[in-house]
Amino acid sequence: MDADSPATPRLSLTEILFVVFLRLIAVVCLWFGLQYWGMLVGYSFEGRARFDLLNLPWRAAAASLAVVYPVAALGLWLAVSWGPVLWAIAAGIQIAMYQVWPDIFGRNLIIPLMHGLVALLYAVFRLAIWLDERRKQEERVRVDLP
Repeated sequence: MDADSPATPRLSLTEILFVVFLRLIAVVCLWFGLQYWGMLVGYSFEGRARFDLLNLPWRAAAASLAVVYPVAALGLWLAVSWGPVLWAIAAGIQIAMYQVWPDIFGRNLIIPLMHGLVALLYAVFRLAIWLDERRKQEERVRVDLP
């Protein structure tokens, strides 16, 4: 039986691993979003971190992250271009929280370090995919040669 449409190009191992990486980060982003929602509605921290009990900087940061993280998780899971952008925004907010304003939000070295590691892995994957595409481009037959 013949296919109705032309064959779709096969994904390379690098591209498959990249999608798996994005989906793992999506699960982590969803977890972060659920943690912030749990904090804001009083489910975690024995209700001491409910939205109405937080000071203004925590209200702004937690409410923003509670919305951005699940949306970023969706974008990362679907492997669309806006997923990593929203993750970068959420990561930037958290890095600023814990590194720029530690007197307000407290000092946390693990979260900025992990965001940096994820950003580095993302850059390595993008570089590997770019090099792979470049290699494929060079291997294609050129018809303009004699």
